[in-house]
Amino acid sequence: MDLNRATLIGRLTRDPELRSIPSGKSVCTISVATSRVWTDAQGQKQKQSEFHNVVLWSKLADVTAQYLRKGSQVYI
Repeated sequence: MDLNRATLIGRLTRDPELRSIPSGKSVCTISVATSRVWTDAQGQKQKQSEFHNVVLWSKLADVTAQYLRKGSQVYI
């Protein structure tokens, strides 16, 4: 079995969205922006940003919605 792993360090692009599913579990959706900076062959600095949608469940969803806001830095 193969396992893919991703580590993200970035900032929230909007406030977390907390909701409950019919079973009563909490679900929180966040959007994280990450950036990388490099120097190209001409010596110019370049920057590329990417956006990631992340879904959190149960207690982690509740804590995220309670403490994080747009602009908060996160490590996932």
